[in-house]
Amino acid sequence: MSEERPTSDAARQDAAEAARTAEQVRATDRVRATDADAWATACEEDLAAEKARRRAQYGPPPGSAAEELRKLVDTVADKLSGLQSPLLGAVAGGAAQQMVNQVVRQAKAAVEPVIDRNPDVFDHLAAAGGELLAAYRSAVEAQERRWTNRDTAHREGRDKGDGPGPGERIDLD
Repeated sequence: MSEERPTSDAARQDAAEAARTAEQVRATDRVRATDADAWATACEEDLAAEKARRRAQYGPPPGSAAEELRKLVDTVADKLSGLQSPLLGAVAGGAAQQMVNQVVRQAKAAVEPVIDRNPDVFDHLAAAGGELLAAYRSAVEAQERRWTNRDTAHREGRDKGDGPGPGERIDLD
């Protein structure tokens, strides 16, 4: 009898071990799946924490250029509407205030549709302005380097008045 049948206890143990092994494989697969997501989750959490820290330190981030322009127009309009004109006096003050309010309304009516139709244009204009500022800054720094790196030897002779040139030295004593 070379083929022996395992006892029922041994069969149960093998089945239980196989079930445990299958469960371990499934658990390992779940851990691997969560490990793959763990990095992404940790990065998201770190990014959210950094954004919250910056928001607490610097306030809310600025919106798009179109939103910022809209805020600027609203602020200027509010300031102009609340402005009292002491130059015109009490009699003309009411008429001047109405005229200012009308100009503010017309300006807002002209600007709002442009902002609504072309919000990306203002982002591009803001980026172009940043590039122009960087180019100007670079040009100024280059010119300042040329001014500060000039050889000062040529100035020494001129200070004494002994150098050749069309001018003559004037003694004021």
